[in-house]
Amino acid sequence: MVKGFKDFITRGNVVDLAVAVVIGGAFASVVSALVDGLINPLVAAIFGQPNLANVGMFTINNSIFSFGIVLDALFTFLAVAAAIYFVVVLPLNKLAERRKPKDEPTVEDGPTEVELLVEIRDALKKQD
Repeated sequence: MVKGFKDFITRGNVVDLAVAVVIGGAFASVVSALVDGLINPLVAAIFGQPNLANVGMFTINNSIFSFGIVLDALFTFLAVAAAIYFVVVLPLNKLAERRKPKDEPTVEDGPTEVELLVEIRDALKKQD
């Protein structure tokens, strides 16, 4: 059981996932601070409120509804997702493309679908 756990932990994709979670968490806090410190106050200033959470706030039967809280979470999510994509994912994809061996055959190097079908048809004709 211990050996199986050790094999699981030392597997490359598990370590990569752990690193991604740690970096993603740290990066998310930086982007959240950027959104909370700059973007939300700017949007709130446009709507004339002290912060985005007070934008679109209304009360029905002593229940408080706030579209601003939803907008705040949406802005934060989109900012974190965009930053992670453009700062982490895109550069890693380009790096992976550069490291890909050039002599590796690709789908484009082989025969087309039509050529394969013609070969199959010709082989079937020869059998008859």
